[in-house]
Amino acid sequence: MRPRVSDILEIIDGIAPFRLAEEWDNVGLQLGDPTAAAARIMISLDPCREAVDEAVASGCQLLLTHHPLIFKPIRSLNLQEQPGKILAKALRNNLSIAALHTNYDIADGGINDLLAERIGLTRVEPLARHDSEELVKLAVFVPKGHEEKVMEALFRSSGRIGNYSECSFQTEGVGTFRPLPGAEPFLGSPGRREYAEEKRIEVLLRAEDVPAACRALVAAHPYEEPAFDLYPLLNKGSCRGLGRIGHLSAPLPLAQLASRMKDALRLVALRVVGDGARLTDKVALCAGSGASLLRHAHGLGADVLVTGDVKYHDAREAEMLGIALVDIGHFASEIPMVSGVCARLREEVTAKGFTAEIMACESERDPFGYC
Repeated sequence: MRPRVSDILEIIDGIAPFRLAEEWDNVGLQLGDPTAAAARIMISLDPCREAVDEAVASGCQLLLTHHPLIFKPIRSLNLQEQPGKILAKALRNNLSIAALHTNYDIADGGINDLLAERIGLTRVEPLARHDSEELVKLAVFVPKGHEEKVMEALFRSSGRIGNYSECSFQTEGVGTFRPLPGAEPFLGSPGRREYAEEKRIEVLLRAEDVPAACRALVAAHPYEEPAFDLYPLLNKGSCRGLGRIGHLSAPLPLAQLASRMKDALRLVALRVVGDGARLTDKVALCAGSGASLLRHAHGLGADVLVTGDVKYHDAREAEMLGIALVDIGHFASEIPMVSGVCARLREEVTAKGFTAEIMACESERDPFGYC
C-alpha cells in the first residue's frame, strides 16, 4: 500500500509530535496536497535549491526537511527570486515539502539525542526542561485467546517504560453481559446473560497517545462493544526539552574531546573556547544555535557546552563563567538528522504496512568552507 503525504505526516507526528515545536516555529506541511501520493520521499537538512533539484530529479513526491521553507509570512511571491523559485519548481513537479524543526530538536530520539550518541554521552537528560509527559493507564477486558491480537495493536502506541517496550500486566476473571435487541454479540445471544472467561490487560501510555490507542483497541478487539477504562495518573512520564546534558564514560581533556568530536562528525575544523588541558566530564549540547543556553548549562554544572553559531560575545561570556565552549557549526550539529529520520521513517512506514522508498539527500553541503 502506497502512503499519502498525510500518512507520512501522521507518522512524523508520532516520531516528533508537531505540538512540541516552539511557538515561533513553523513545522508540518509547508507546500503541497495532503492527499497526494508519497511513495518516494527524500530527507534533507535544508529546503535549499540543491535539495529540491535532487528530489525532483529522483522522482520524489515529498521532501522532508529540518529547517522550514516558509519560516515567516511571505509578503509577495516573485517566481524569479527565492523562495519563489523553489516553491514554483516544487509545485510544477508535484513535490510536497514538510518540516520537522524544533519538534525534532525536543523529541526523544531526535537530533539532540543523535548528537549525544555521536559524542558518546551517557545518563543523558534534557538541558532546558519542558513539562513532563502526562501519563494514562488503559485497562481493557479481552476474551481468552484473543489477548495477543489486542496487545499487538496497543503496543504500537503504548507499553513503553523507560528503556523497555511492550510492558503490560494481565489478570484473569469472569465478565458478564446480556446482549440487548439489535446487538450482534461475539459471544452469546440477545436476551440472555453471558459469562465469559476474560483477561484484564493494563498498559501505560502518554495522554497524547490515548486517541490512537483507543482506535487501535477497537479495531483489534473481537467484541462489538469493547469494555475498557482510562485512568489519569499522578506519576509523570519522561521530561522533554531542548538540548541535552550527560556524562562522558571517562573524563577527557577538552582538546581530546574536541578531537573526538571532529572525527565523529567528520569535521575539517571546529572552534574551542577554554584551556585544552582542562578535564571535561559533564557535557551540555544543543544542536543548531544553542549559545543562549550557556548560563543554563553552567548552572547545571556542565564543564563544556557543544553547539553551533557561537558569537564573539558568547565566547567572552564563557570565559567569564569558566565554562568551555565547542563550536561544531550549525550544519555539522544538525546534519545527523538526515540519517536519523531516514532510519526511523523506514521502520515506521514498514510497521504501518506502507511501501515507500526513503532516501537521503546527497547534494547539500555546509555553506561554510575553510581556506
